[in-house]
Amino acid sequence: MKKIIECVPNFSEGQNETVINAIAEAIGSTTGVTLLDVDPGKSTNRTVYTFVGDEKTVIEGALAGARAARENIDMRAHKGEHPRFGAMDVCPFIPVANVTMEECVEISKTFAKRAAQELNVPFFLYEEASEQAYRKKLPDVRKGEYEALEERLKDPQWAPDFGPSEFVPTWGATATGARMFLIAYNVNLLGTSNQAHRIALDLREAGRGKGQPGKLKDVKGMGWFVDEYNMAQVTVNLNNYKVTPIHVLFEEVKKKADELNIAVAGSEIVGIVPLESLVMAADYYIEKEGLFIYQEEQKVRLAMERLGLNSVAQFNPKEKIIEYIVAQAPDEPLASMTVREFIEEVAARTSAPGGGSASAAMAAMGTGLGAMVAKLTQGVRKFESKESQMQAVIPVLNDLTQSLIPMIDKDTSAFNEYMEGLRMPRNTEAEKVARKVKMQAGLKTAIQVPLETMSLGDKAWDALITTAEHGNPASKSDVQVGAKALETGIWGAFQNVLINMANIEDEDYKAEILAQAQAMEKRSREKFLQVMAILDKI
Repeated sequence: MKKIIECVPNFSEGQNETVINAIAEAIGSTTGVTLLDVDPGKSTNRTVYTFVGDEKTVIEGALAGARAARENIDMRAHKGEHPRFGAMDVCPFIPVANVTMEECVEISKTFAKRAAQELNVPFFLYEEASEQAYRKKLPDVRKGEYEALEERLKDPQWAPDFGPSEFVPTWGATATGARMFLIAYNVNLLGTSNQAHRIALDLREAGRGKGQPGKLKDVKGMGWFVDEYNMAQVTVNLNNYKVTPIHVLFEEVKKKADELNIAVAGSEIVGIVPLESLVMAADYYIEKEGLFIYQEEQKVRLAMERLGLNSVAQFNPKEKIIEYIVAQAPDEPLASMTVREFIEEVAARTSAPGGGSASAAMAAMGTGLGAMVAKLTQGVRKFESKESQMQAVIPVLNDLTQSLIPMIDKDTSAFNEYMEGLRMPRNTEAEKVARKVKMQAGLKTAIQVPLETMSLGDKAWDALITTAEHGNPASKSDVQVGAKALETGIWGAFQNVLINMANIEDEDYKAEILAQAQAMEKRSREKFLQVMAILDKI
């Protein structure tokens, strides 16, 4: 799946619209980047930009913003209420989806190195990217601000991680690094600001001061009264939603509110959130209440309802969840065809799509039929005794079906990579070597894709066997067809592994992959016979 990294650079300009717009244009026009928000502050004389991209494009977006700042901001004339020491004051990279904190650390280092070299300005690493304890926290790195920077750079302990140690008056310095996603979250109370603040003091990590810590880690907060809503709120920043998730904060506020005999009236998320944070909340309530919900859309809806996210303003997932904001239609031309179009495309006078794509489609049909039978059994009164078995297999078969569908296109794309190598020139020795390397890499890709199809199909057998044992007997033939389709899909993918293996020169690779594929193909034949034996008794 696509990696999503958020970048939230803060620039020392919040009053000049021409400069603010120039930086926004530079970031927003970067290919592969989605600019989500531009938030200028006049009194702070600072603008916060929020954008997302993958591991490559997010760096390009940050570089584009830095270039625009270098051209348009002169720190010698800057004044503002917010602490700052540079034109691009801080530039954190934040993991959102399918990316680790360690990857974001490397992204921040790559960005700092490139920006420092190109712009000839100093960059400091902070938070997770810094390896020195005394310069991890942003306030420590930025101590004394711009006005103290010239003298500070003379101290060897404060030599920048990248770029010159000399003071650059027009720029200052930039801090970049990696941190967790910060969620701004408010819980509504039918009470007073004093009551809300009392709860906040009990829960926030700092608590009531030295010796009186609060209950929840990585939480900053306070209480206030919002005239617009005619309600009090416990307003918090969740600095790490994996340490203190949204639902944990919400439930703890409810407990404290009960002690004070006041009511909680829902909550609100300020800004945007990662999908994972709401799925975590949904999973909590699913387990707590014994619910059977497995689809992502329904999980998001459950989290919205239990947290009361529509209480003061409409919570639109497409506008509030990062993954949905940047979602793009999948690049699946084959899988997006009608059945007729796909079959006609397979039948056309072209080598692709071929057996690999057809095998993935058959395997998906197999798991899909299993999912259908399980869903038709689950929730039916006459099959109440089978409820637990069906609830166990439906998510498995449903998810595997969704995972197998993209393999239809992946197989064709993998073949095309090999063909690109085949068409490369071979007039010189260097060209012959490059062509051979490309073809070998293409063959390995062409092997890995059907191997992945086999692996996904292999994971479905136990669930399909359970469906055969406990599913609606009236759907016997559907399970039979599903099992045969799955077995055929796995067998077909196996043949694609074998045919591409013939020209692989890496013998160790061949032996390892062949052992995996043979084991899955053998297991497929055995599991198919097991399904048939179960259904023959019905």
